[in-house]
Amino acid sequence: QVQLVESGGGLVQAGGSLRLSCAASGSRFGINYMRWYRQAPGKQRELVAGITSGGNTNYAESVKGRFTISRDIAKNTVYLQMNSLKPEDTGAYYCRVGVSGYDYWGQGTQVIVSL
Repeated sequence: QVQLVESGGGLVQAGGSLRLSCAASGSRFGINYMRWYRQAPGKQRELVAGITSGGNTNYAESVKGRFTISRDIAKNTVYLQMNSLKPEDTGAYYCRVGVSGYDYWGQGTQVIVSL
């Protein structure tokens, strides 16, 4: 069973930055991908960014140029550096990890961007 622990959320003013972390533990196999999703109040959960085992990344159009996903393979940790934050970035951010055909989700960390 894979456990995910997220951290780094908080309250920040528009234009500010936050760095989210998601540490995976308990996996006996390699991680295929690591992704960040977010869910704003009253909206569906959406993919924000992802990184594959080969290091390929992808981003939602709304965050391109502002967010950067990266990973530390030795620590089984994925990061999401969020710069130039906007109020519309507010929401619960979730980490999702794929291992051997199974998906695992973190508990979520809240990001609030104020004007």
